[in-house]
Amino acid sequence: MKDGSIQIESRTERLIAVREFVSAAARSFGFNDEDVSKIALAVDEACTNIIKHAYQFDPKKTIKVAVAAEKRAFQVVIRDSGNQFNPARLHSPDMKEYLSHYRRGGLGVYLMKSLMDKVEFDIAPGKLNEVRLTKYLP
Repeated sequence: MKDGSIQIESRTERLIAVREFVSAAARSFGFNDEDVSKIALAVDEACTNIIKHAYQFDPKKTIKVAVAAEKRAFQVVIRDSGNQFNPARLHSPDMKEYLSHYRRGGLGVYLMKSLMDKVEFDIAPGKLNEVRLTKYLP
């Protein structure tokens, strides 16, 4: 697998291009179909959060998604220049409470952390926002 990147407009209909790009890279790195699906879903959630929250559905903005592999680690780095948030303020949801109230949304970061081995945020004033999603080969 070679490293690579894709840049998309901040539109939900462009998420399929990101999923296909990341899925192909993860598959060529050696992941099975189940892990490829987990990685693609985590990346989709991260990009959806950027579109909705960081860019507030502004289609003129862009999202860059890069993949890199090193030994047994597959990493996806997603960058945007949208509104910042403080990941330390996020709390893991109480799923029983969440489901009992038929809530929708608000599980993006929780899902990313459930699907990937490592999720890191680099958000600082004057810099691009960055989320790094890492999955290790079994």
